Formats: sequence, structure tokens, C-alpha cells
Amino acid sequence: MISSQYAIEVKLLRDDVPSFDAYPFSLPAIRNLDSLPLHPRVTYLIGENGSGKSTLLEGIAVAYGFNAEGGSKNFRFDTRASHSTLHEHLRIVKGHRRAKDGFFLRAESFFNVATEIERLNVGDSYGGRSLHEQSHGESFMALMMERFGGSGLYLLDEPEAALSPQRQLAALARIHDLVCADSQFIIATHSPILMAYPDARIYQCTAEGLAQVDYFATEHYQVMHDFLVNPKRMLDVLLAPGD
Repeated sequence: MISSQYAIEVKLLRDDVPSFDAYPFSLPAIRNLDSLPLHPRVTYLIGENGSGKSTLLEGIAVAYGFNAEGGSKNFRFDTRASHSTLHEHLRIVKGHRRAKDGFFLRAESFFNVATEIERLNVGDSYGGRSLHEQSHGESFMALMMERFGGSGLYLLDEPEAALSPQRQLAALARIHDLVCADSQFIIATHSPILMAYPDARIYQCTAEGLAQVDYFATEHYQVMHDFLVNPKRMLDVLLAPGD
């Protein structure tokens, strides 16, 4: 049976990897990668800083045809070539349908994307107001509300970076609207709010590689839950005088 989702699976062409001792292939999330089945609606990549989730998402995005710094497939600017060669060793298994829309959002380089949008004079597609004249969070939400049109593949790298908890909830609602409009998401995040989307697939980057985990078993959820249930208890431990 042919899948109708836009991206079905990510495969690492292991025989073509020059060395698993060199970055980015030395990262456990990539070193032990064979194939990564994607959820037809929402797939999350989570893990500690430096675990490889953003590097993997970047590789998937560039292998699919997106610009390394972000944007749609039509964006071809290059402020500073800092992305890895991982995309050259990935193969994206695609479904029989082609996405009508798509975007790669990188929180760390979104300023550069906003500048390119102004240069191309395509601001009307983002709500008609310069993204540089809005706060970081407002510009992220303008992107999701105005630019994302559905029937698309959207890759988001730490979109919570500029969003308040309330805006994260709004972003989660917008993700649901777009999923209902025939869209697929791959999201790298630290946010327990964003990763709570029902029936999503969550992959955690561990020292042993990628492992699928349940939402309630993620360290992100457990740490946040324990802190909010009893912040004083956790603060007493964190701020206790040293020996």
C-alpha cells in the first residue's frame, strides 16, 4: 500500500558515511541511525542540548530541498554556511503525494529569513507587516498563522524559543488546525507544551541513539511536572549549600 503522507521515512546511507568518528556522524543520534519512520501527522525530536536533534532536523530539511538557514524551497540565500554535510547522506522516502506548501523554521536564524523576506518583497504572505517590526514571538506566530497554508510539510526547530507559554498553546492549536488541513510536521523541541500533541511520535536523542518514548516518560515532562507540583522541594535541592 502506497502511503499518502509527504515524508514517510528518513534513511541514513551508512555505506556512504566517510567516518563515524567525525562530526556530525559521531553524534549518537546519527551514529546509530539506520532508518527513522515518520508519523503521518506530527513527529518530535527531543533531547538535551548537543544531543543532535537540531543537526538531524537540519539534515532532513536540506535533504528534502529546503534552505539550510530556513524558509521555503524557494529561498536560496546563505548568510553563513555553517550546516553539516549530513543531508548528503540522507534519503527521504516520500509518499505518492507532493506537498503543496512547506517551510523550514530555525529559531536561531529566523532573523536572516525575515531579512530575506523583505529583500524579496513577499511580506504580504506573512501578514503584511514587517517581521522585523514585531517581537520575536509575534513574528513566529505571524509565520504560522499567515504563511503556513496547509497541505504542507513543515519542519520547526525549537519554535518555542520566542514563545510564552500562552503562545506555545496557541502554536499547538495552530499545528492542529494545519494537521486537519492535511499537513505533516517534524519538530525539534524542548517544550513539554508543544510535544503534548495527541498520538504524535516522539523520538528522544540518547547516548545510545534515537529511542521512541511516550510523552509522560520524557524527562521534559517529568522535570516540569515535578517542579510545578512542588517548586519549593526542587528549589531546596537545587539551592542547598554545598558541603
